[in-house]
Amino acid sequence: MELTRAYLDRIELYEEHYNAFISMNADALLVAAELDEQYVAAGPVGPLHGVPVVIKDNIDQAGRVTTAGFDGFSGATGGIDMIPDDNAAVVDRLRAAGAIILGKTNLPDFAGHGTRTESTVAGVTLNPYNVDKVPGGSSGGTATAVNASFAVLGLGTETGGSLQNPASAQGLVAVKVTYGLAPIEGIVPLSGTYVDVVGPLARTVRDAARTLDVISGPTPEDPATFAAVGHMPEGGYLASLEGATLEGKRFGLVGPGWRNQWLPLDPLTEVEYRDAIATLVGLGAEVVEDPFEGSGFIELYGERPRVPSQGAYDMLRYMQGLGPNASFHSVQEWEALSGREFRRGRGRGGRGGRGPTSPARPSATEAGDAFQAWRMRIRQLYRGVFEEHDLDGLFFPQAGAPNRDMVEDPERPDYKPNNWPELPSNIINDFGVPVVTVPYSYYEDGTPFVLAFVGDLWTEAELLGYAYLLEQATKARVAPRLSAAPRS
Repeated sequence: MELTRAYLDRIELYEEHYNAFISMNADALLVAAELDEQYVAAGPVGPLHGVPVVIKDNIDQAGRVTTAGFDGFSGATGGIDMIPDDNAAVVDRLRAAGAIILGKTNLPDFAGHGTRTESTVAGVTLNPYNVDKVPGGSSGGTATAVNASFAVLGLGTETGGSLQNPASAQGLVAVKVTYGLAPIEGIVPLSGTYVDVVGPLARTVRDAARTLDVISGPTPEDPATFAAVGHMPEGGYLASLEGATLEGKRFGLVGPGWRNQWLPLDPLTEVEYRDAIATLVGLGAEVVEDPFEGSGFIELYGERPRVPSQGAYDMLRYMQGLGPNASFHSVQEWEALSGREFRRGRGRGGRGGRGPTSPARPSATEAGDAFQAWRMRIRQLYRGVFEEHDLDGLFFPQAGAPNRDMVEDPERPDYKPNNWPELPSNIINDFGVPVVTVPYSYYEDGTPFVLAFVGDLWTEAELLGYAYLLEQATKARVAPRLSAAPRS
């Protein structure tokens, strides 16, 4: 209980400035006291016994409002409270492991921005390293909470960089998992049918691996997770770190054969990246410059068909799972209660989220078939590059340039582009392979330079091992120095 109180005291001191949270769990100290009693009586209930954690506010916690950052789902901001009857599957797993959920963290409305974290519910989240730089999105609230030591670790979600980007902006370990490794039941969807994942943000690889052990694996609540059977390490992700090695492992480096945008790298990033490559080689690894050159990867990625409209289908399934006590169970019911048109939630339309569409299951459409066929083709090409060069993974900078400014243009302070200079995230999300980020160094402005290990499907254990060895060799991460909110 003392640990929980210490974190809550820290939040009380600094949260007003950094704005990581949308809501707090008023029962946190009560839960901590109960866990203390259980510990005395029978020992720890699980691997996260008494560990203070946070969850992104698109993840359901029973009896508490889930806003997804959208003011329309919050009575406090003039909307209709969206209150689920039960926990998301991953929240049940956290609680069974003994975790104490301190609160729910900020995100851009419907997780719709990869660079900034600003919601119509809670406003702007800041980066503890440098408040003039973006915190990353869309899991920026979780990243800020973990980075600022408002919690030991947190859960975020990703559709197109939403774990990796804030981890890169804030010097954290993130695990963007293979689609299906961890259940997304009870999480407000963006692309639940094809892409959405949930994963940890942590300050160390060990904490990330331990969290992955807790949240991963099959459950009837999310049938997609049965794809993970036979693909998880027998002893768990944390235990697999002990046998990790970089000796003789081969990694592909980023280059124009991977993508055109953000390449060549910013000169400052190039310096840090080349230093990191030298460190990796010094640990026994081998590298291959731009293995995708001449492979046709960029050309095939350019043939990516439009992702079939799935927002209406995914949102309907999510809302139907809110439980009998929820105020609404469909977009139409929410519209009737609120008197508003649902325009921003990807619930009535494609990725743009506008215009009514049918909630047909995407796999029943020809557009769905086309996307699946393309995804299989690009996975085969990707694997072919790995086989041709005998690669164990890719070793990229997560971002091709230093952290973006919060205010991009002083003459247009409201200009807030979604322009995080990510190198792997949107691409690897389209075909579902995992990524592990790990901090390596810092730029002069105090923001981090972060690396990304990328693998094939179900290689989380190997990627965590590589990241762990690099982390232990460099001990690079430095905690930010926080400031209380400035006096008005």
